[in-house]
Amino acid sequence: MIVSTAQDTIYAAEKTEVNPFEFDEDVVAVFPDMIARSVPGYKLLLPLIGQIAGRYAQPHSRCYDLGCSLGAVTLALRQQVKQPGCRITAVDNSSAMIEQCRQILAHSGGGLPVDLVEADICQIPINQASVVVLNFTFQFVPPAQRDTLIQRIYDGLLPGGVLILSEKVIFEPTALDDLLVTLHHDFKRANGYSDLEISQKRTALENVLISETVPQHQARLRQAGFASADLWFQAFNFVSLLAIK
Repeated sequence: MIVSTAQDTIYAAEKTEVNPFEFDEDVVAVFPDMIARSVPGYKLLLPLIGQIAGRYAQPHSRCYDLGCSLGAVTLALRQQVKQPGCRITAVDNSSAMIEQCRQILAHSGGGLPVDLVEADICQIPINQASVVVLNFTFQFVPPAQRDTLIQRIYDGLLPGGVLILSEKVIFEPTALDDLLVTLHHDFKRANGYSDLEISQKRTALENVLISETVPQHQARLRQAGFASADLWFQAFNFVSLLAIK
């Protein structure tokens, strides 16, 4: 499998102006290192998502990886979904991500067939789905489009289908949120990021990554029609919810 092992140094040097974060060629080149060193529990989360998908996938249905980046979730689904006739639709709007993901999947050793699509996840049709995954993707969707996207996912799921929604979240009261943000920054320092890198990355993500609270996510999921929307994973201020239709 071809996966970049380049180290993330994008924000290591002081910048006169920090541009808004985007998933461009520079980010793609270091993305596996960036996300592993930035998101607590990420490497543990991936096989667990695959395990959940393996339980809820239905024969002759589709599994969607929305915001697939380099295909980490798609690979987990390939490994653990065993039901006959399933296909994966992996979607990302970054052409650089899609191109590298295509190469990775080509060398991954087979499994479920994958339809790799370069598109806006807010525009992609959701049909005959038993599993939909939004793994640290929804936080980049403009807030005005979030209700509609969740409703479209719900409408496209088969009865008994699931949405796995992983997000960086904010907490109330503020004191708890401050603690978890501090612990997250400590995690990044322990993984080799400097205070300058942490600060500049945070500036780049302002107004690009817009977090919500867990109750906000749960309310939206229930409003869309999901019978349940429960927290099943948390590492500091990074969580994953399981919503069942």
